[in-house]
Amino acid sequence: MATATEQERMEDFRATLRSARRTIALEETIRLAVDSFRANKARFALTALGMVIGSASVILVVTIGLTGREYALGLISKIGTNMVELEYAGGGAVGSENVEYNDYLTREDERAVEAQLPSVQYSSPVMEMHDRISFGGGVVKDTLVLGVVPAYQKVRNLIVTQGRFMDSEDERAHIKCAVVTLPFARQMFGSADAAVGQSFSISGIPFTIIGTFKESVDDFGQSELTDNTILIPYSVARYFTGTDNVKQIYFSMRSMADVPDASAAIVRIVKSRHKPNSVYRTTTLTEVLTMAGRIATGLTAVLIAVAMVTLAVGGVGIMNIMLANVRSRIREIGIRKALGATSREIRLQFLAEAVMISLAGGLVGTLLGLGIPLGVRLFTNYIIPISPWSIIAALGVSLIVGVVFGTVPATRAAQMDPVESLKYE
Repeated sequence: MATATEQERMEDFRATLRSARRTIALEETIRLAVDSFRANKARFALTALGMVIGSASVILVVTIGLTGREYALGLISKIGTNMVELEYAGGGAVGSENVEYNDYLTREDERAVEAQLPSVQYSSPVMEMHDRISFGGGVVKDTLVLGVVPAYQKVRNLIVTQGRFMDSEDERAHIKCAVVTLPFARQMFGSADAAVGQSFSISGIPFTIIGTFKESVDDFGQSELTDNTILIPYSVARYFTGTDNVKQIYFSMRSMADVPDASAAIVRIVKSRHKPNSVYRTTTLTEVLTMAGRIATGLTAVLIAVAMVTLAVGGVGIMNIMLANVRSRIREIGIRKALGATSREIRLQFLAEAVMISLAGGLVGTLLGLGIPLGVRLFTNYIIPISPWSIIAALGVSLIVGVVFGTVPATRAAQMDPVESLKYE
């Protein structure tokens, strides 16, 4: 009678045999699948073409989506993602017709915010005036004049195209200087070069143009700046209005992460300095940036879904070719079963062939999809983003398609009767 130790040894031996058999069966299955692929290269290559197109489409769609997203977010960022615009929205007038009681913003509000919020890097009030500007030769033009401080250039990311922007000395000494937009300079003087050094008058007071500027990105007229805007020192603009009151103050934060908290804090600080019924609001580009990112992600997801349809069509092609392959190899299946192959091994053999076709097409498609953005990176200065997740998705979906659409042919082959299969001519 066998002892317990001997029984344990026998069980271990049987387990080792089963493991060895599974390993041999797996190796044999892969080898047979490779042999079948080699024997029908043209047929399998054409079948894998659908997977090539689908996988390449997934890579390119994600790449295009990421590129478009970065481009759109880059344009918005140039306007100023760190910027917070504070505006007086009304509600502070004691009498509906008594303008003098309007609770406008002041430079003291700006200084209070700077003192209490370390996250503020730059700030500038904007004093708006609409006046008739007189140029040489009797030319009179209705123009938007904004009184700003030198930090306004950094807050709004303005680009000086010719000459210079106003500096702290201009502000402190009340210099009658001006900076004009590039379209305005071209319209009035022919070019930016010709505009610098020219003079004009506001209410009879002469100003000298010291530079021209443009915005970092075209905002399609959605900002306070227009094509006919003239910037003058805030200290000089006060002469024309006779007051320190402004309707807008712009703040630039040190980091975009500071914007949400700073926006709420700015309103709280300013409201504490004014009448209780006064209304002030802030506007930032953070919400626009977030929304643009969501829209780009949503569009990319829709395009990926369309690319997945191409992969599904490729999967149908794999299933059809594998069904035809099963019909043409009925006698081979019967011989393998007569020699001891199990239904599981037959199923694995045909499933491995389907997965091999699908993965081969997916791999080639992935390489083709990566080739375009990598080629652009190599031969140009453009850095097109490549997502590792798109590669994983393309290969992962290729594997799933091979398994899903290869199951039906593999199951049909495994269920064949060996006797009937051997009789098949």
